[in-house]
Amino acid sequence: MSLTRMRTFIEVYRQRSISRAAKALNLTQPAASQHIAGLEIAVGKPLFQRTVSGVEPTSAGQELAIDIGDTLDLAEAALANARARSMDVSGVLQIVGHADFMAEILSEPLQPLLQSGIKVRMHTGTGAMITQMLLEGHCDLGVSAHPVIDERLRSERIYTSRVMPVASKAVAERIMAADDMATALGKEPLVAYNLELTLIETWLKKNKFALKNLTPSLVNLDLRAQRKMLMQGFGWSVMPDFLCQEQIKTGHIVELPSPIGTHDIDYFLIWLPSALRQVRVAHARQTLLNLIRQQ
Repeated sequence: MSLTRMRTFIEVYRQRSISRAAKALNLTQPAASQHIAGLEIAVGKPLFQRTVSGVEPTSAGQELAIDIGDTLDLAEAALANARARSMDVSGVLQIVGHADFMAEILSEPLQPLLQSGIKVRMHTGTGAMITQMLLEGHCDLGVSAHPVIDERLRSERIYTSRVMPVASKAVAERIMAADDMATALGKEPLVAYNLELTLIETWLKKNKFALKNLTPSLVNLDLRAQRKMLMQGFGWSVMPDFLCQEQIKTGHIVELPSPIGTHDIDYFLIWLPSALRQVRVAHARQTLLNLIRQQ
C-alpha cells in the first residue's frame, strides 16, 4: 500500500466525502477516487459505500482506519518535523483559543516560533468556535479547555490547572465570618466565564453547596477581566490558579476555603490531522507541546 493512497483513504474516512477529502489534499476528485479504488484492490474488499450525503466506511474500512489512522498521523508529523529542521519554516501560523490562556501561558512558548521567522496570528474563541475555525481551515492550531469530541480533529493535553474560589480580602472576610458559607456566597456578587457557570457549578457541587437561582452579575469570556473586578473588591468567582497565583502572593485576592476540595481543568492543543502536512504547522505543534509541558 502506498503512503499516498493511505493518506487519501484516511482523509476520506474522516471527511466522509471523496470530494471534500480531495479538496483537503489538493487532489482532483477522480484522482482521490483512483487512490481509494487502488487501495480496495490491494485490500481485496470495498472500503466505502456511497450514501446520499457522501460515503460511509464498510467494516473493512473501519478496521483499516483503526489500524493505520493514528500511526499515519504520527509518521507524517515526524516527517514534517524532520523537514522543518532543514527547511525554512517561515510563514503565517493561525492559532485560536481562550484569550486568557493564550495571554498568560501561550505567549512565552510562542517566542521561539517568532524568532524562527514564523508570523503568528492569534484569534480568541470559545469551544464551539475553536472547533469550527479548525474544521473550516481558518486556523492551524487551537487551544481549548473543552475536550475534542469531533472525530475529524486530534488533540493532546498540554496543561492542567487547579481551579479555586477567589475574592478580594474584604469579600473573603465577610464570607468566612458568616455562620453559613453557602448563604454568604449567595449574598455576594458573582462574576463568571459564562451563564452555564461551568467552573463555578463544578466547585459548588464538589463542596456540596446548594445555591438556588445563582445568577452572575458579570459574564466575560476573558477571565483576566474577572480577576481585575475581584482585585477591585467586587464579588467572587472560581478560576484556574495560573490566573491567581501572583495576585494571591501580593494579597490582592485570596483563595476562599473549599470544605471538600477543588478540582482541575485541562487544556488541549487541537489540530486537523491534514494540517500537519504543512511543515510550519507540524513544527509549531511539536514546539508548543514541548515548551508548554515544560512550564
